Amino acid sequence: MTGLKAHVLRYWETEFPQLQPKKNRAGNRIYTLRDIEVVERIQHLLKEEKYTIEGARQALDRERADGEEPPRAELLRLRAFLEDVLRRLG
Repeated sequence: MTGLKAHVLRYWETEFPQLQPKKNRAGNRIYTLRDIEVVERIQHLLKEEKYTIEGARQALDRERADGEEPPRAELLRLRAFLEDVLRRLG
């Protein structure tokens, strides 16, 4: 979904406490929508905004403390709301 290799995701799990996907009984990681949003945010901070790993970690910590959401999460919540309104009207 993100185009990242598994070893990159595993490394990010060790570097970013915000990224902790659950594991099933077989030990496979199960990524939630929230996990994917965190991965995309990390990817954006590192690739687009040219943060270091430490800088990206601090930016994520600040965003969480400030209550900010990644833009995608906000749009997904808005979409769900609008779909609910449409369902109620239809």
